[in-house]
Amino acid sequence: MNMINQVTLVGRLTRDPELRYTPDGHAVSNITIALNRPFKNSSGEYISDFVQCTLWKRTAENTAQYCQKGSIVGITGRIQTRHYDDQDGKRVYVTEVIAESVKFMGGKKVEQEVSSKHMVEV
Repeated sequence: MNMINQVTLVGRLTRDPELRYTPDGHAVSNITIALNRPFKNSSGEYISDFVQCTLWKRTAENTAQYCQKGSIVGITGRIQTRHYDDQDGKRVYVTEVIAESVKFMGGKKVEQEVSSKHMVEV
């Protein structure tokens, strides 16, 4: 039986993407996106979830180039869990989204890049 592991998220970047490269030369970026829940808590406030995502190769490079803190992005990918032992020997579990694609949906840097390219092409 085939299992399904697919997630789609739309949210805002909580900080500028930081691009780095593995020793093998592969681009990688870890980002966090903020997602508002569609309901208010008992105090009448919206609660946000913060989801960690890992981007690889060209997806990581393009996101670092065109997005910044506050940019709205749409991510499709899969959920992955892993664990490691910290300095105290305590096991730490991590759940993250491994992005397969990222859509740039808004934000100052994306809009400025699109505007300037459009002006040049005209």
